[in-house]
Amino acid sequence: MNIKDVAERSGLPAKTIRYYEEIGLIRPLRGANGYRAFRESDLHKLAFLGRARGLGFTIEECRKLLALYEDHGRASADVKALAEAHLADMDRKIAELRAMQATLRELVASCAGDHRPDCPILTGLAGTECC
Repeated sequence: MNIKDVAERSGLPAKTIRYYEEIGLIRPLRGANGYRAFRESDLHKLAFLGRARGLGFTIEECRKLLALYEDHGRASADVKALAEAHLADMDRKIAELRAMQATLRELVASCAGDHRPDCPILTGLAGTECC
């Protein structure tokens, strides 16, 4: 398969596929003309990477997951530990976003939004108390 075919079948842009090749996540064959020749196994890896990235795994986490996937002697505990660490990171980020949301909601609620120049939102962002 050429890059256009594998992009269409994997759902990934050709640019992403080239990047994954550049960083060593996939290694398609090269023809005498220098063109990439993707195998079904490359397509499968790309689909795997697309799903993993869709779940928010980093490139390095994807590299580890792919290595574990290809290691038939792996322990599922290793995979679970990686996924649990990612889940804990997601939980932390969600908590941070909720705290930011609550702060911004407070600032917005405290602003009259009228023609006067005083603005609790700007005061809050500046870290100063209102006069």
